[in-house]
Amino acid sequence: MELEEVARYAFIVFVALAVIMGLVVGYMRWNGDASVDTYDGYVLLVMLVLGVFIGMISITGKEIMPFLIATIALVVASNTAVWQPLSEIHPLLFRWATTILSYIVAFAAPAAVINAVKTVFAMAKEK
Repeated sequence: MELEEVARYAFIVFVALAVIMGLVVGYMRWNGDASVDTYDGYVLLVMLVLGVFIGMISITGKEIMPFLIATIALVVASNTAVWQPLSEIHPLLFRWATTILSYIVAFAAPAAVINAVKTVFAMAKEK
């Protein structure tokens, strides 16, 4: 199994992990669990580390621009004001949406930064 294939499966697993942990921590936050900040911090740390891992090995040259654009879209969509109407339907839906998106952004942002820096260095070498 090549490194790119491992990274592809890892990316899928990491996004699934972000969704699952977003559901769990979002429920804890809605339920008023006092330990939610500790769990949230650990999950964010894991997502950041995994994002660095994926950013270093997974994204190829032709995938960089679509990946950076998708990351920008995720950052914009993760704005809590966008999801505020969900709290009118049920506050738990709002907590789930914002927590899941924050974990996915915490995973994608380091990978985007690493690939943006790689792109800048590649452009600097060309000149």
